[in-house]
Amino acid sequence: MRGGGLWQLGQSITRRLAHVDKRAISRRCFASESDLKKTVLYDFHVANGGKMVPFAGWSMPIQYKDSIMDSTLNCRDNGSLFDVSHMCGLSLKGKDCIPFLEKLVIADVAGLAPGTGTLTILTNEKGGAIDDSVIAKVTNEHIYLVVNAGCRDKDLAHIEEHMKAFTSKGGDVSWHIHDERSLLALQGPLAAPVLQHLAKEDLSKIYFNDFRVLDINGVPCYLTRTGYTGEDGFEISVPSENAVDLTKAILEKSEGKVRLTGLGARDSLRLEAGLCLYGNDMEQHITPIEAGLTWAVGKRRRSEGGFLGAEVILKQIEQGPSIRRVGLFSAGPPARGHSEIQDENGQNIGEITSGGFSPCLKKNIAMGYVKSGSHKTGTKVKIVIRGKSYDGSVTKMPFVPNKYYKRS
Repeated sequence: MRGGGLWQLGQSITRRLAHVDKRAISRRCFASESDLKKTVLYDFHVANGGKMVPFAGWSMPIQYKDSIMDSTLNCRDNGSLFDVSHMCGLSLKGKDCIPFLEKLVIADVAGLAPGTGTLTILTNEKGGAIDDSVIAKVTNEHIYLVVNAGCRDKDLAHIEEHMKAFTSKGGDVSWHIHDERSLLALQGPLAAPVLQHLAKEDLSKIYFNDFRVLDINGVPCYLTRTGYTGEDGFEISVPSENAVDLTKAILEKSEGKVRLTGLGARDSLRLEAGLCLYGNDMEQHITPIEAGLTWAVGKRRRSEGGFLGAEVILKQIEQGPSIRRVGLFSAGPPARGHSEIQDENGQNIGEITSGGFSPCLKKNIAMGYVKSGSHKTGTKVKIVIRGKSYDGSVTKMPFVPNKYYKRS
């Protein structure tokens, strides 16, 4: 979930972050420091060495005392704690909240069991992605979802417009935007053991994409077993007045093994996991099918449609899209967003959307879109970086195997 251009942050940061896709980290970095919003953990970040940068209108830590390379590896080996309170959580309630939401997303929301969730896409009339979101069915009359910080305004305006039309015809749905809550992401092999110290409920009975309302560190929280790293982990929605105490408790229980981690490592982790970053790998002109997310279109939705852009999306499922998102390995310097992808004869077949150096694989990795037919694993390509062509090849994703805690 969940972007790009650190050149706007100054050359000193750029030099320290040479292996991170700068376009992917803070494309919306145009606010002055005084205009930026701050999470309740801002002072805690600064006190712990957080290097704060503008991101989607917020002042957020890009890294702490560790290098981005070390932070990425520590998440894979031990664990990371991210402040993702800039993202927007909201609840839809009412007896018609599910049929309302199904007009806007591709997921089979009605088919979810209470206490479970899924990744989905909010689509427009042309089948393009307005945003991606993790949704959870709390009950049949309560859906909880989280949307991206950089998409908040357009997402909320989109939902509100359709809600007004829906309720004007007698539909029963209302919403609440959870600005009173903060959001923490605890990721990595130690996420569950550490959090278990702070929760009475048996976390081994909560699986990937499951949702619970439960006490953590003595405070009622929304807990979703999900994340944006490819690792096992949780997103914890906590009342903002308790966010600092919970952060301290998690770090204390881990005995220093779980570390505060910023946006830099978050980007390298999600890229290694082959996960899209909205604004780079998905945009309003890209459909879920082109983005390789056909699996997110529920089986019932494929037969019934009924969501925005269904005609375009269902046609692509049947006939295949003209472009496809692929993973790539490449030689030379790391590929960046908008780098041209060519076939072996030098003909343009697509472009890079995200790229960087993989701390875990110790090699360049990237994602991009190529013409259908050039998307098969092993296809040799050329990637043009600063006017020079480098060898590359299409590969499967994720680049680093995911470790989600799923039901057997």
